[in-house]
Amino acid sequence: MSTVNVSFPKLLLKEIDAVAKREARSRSELLRAASRIYIDRRQRWDQLLASLRSEAKRRGFRPEDVETAIAEDRAKNRPAR
Repeated sequence: MSTVNVSFPKLLLKEIDAVAKREARSRSELLRAASRIYIDRRQRWDQLLASLRSEAKRRGFRPEDVETAIAEDRAKNRPAR
């Protein structure tokens, strides 16, 4: 295993330490777990975006089509004043 030095703002480090203590983990264990979760979520997000882009291309959607659909949906679902 490799060692790295990372700087954190004091408040964030206090929060990290509090969670680690509450979960009976070391700071390193908590940061490893958080890193794994971040990487997994990022990979799943990237896969979803790639899938959506592929589907949009297959259907011939353009960026302005998406913007129009969003605006129409927001207007339709906007609460009455």
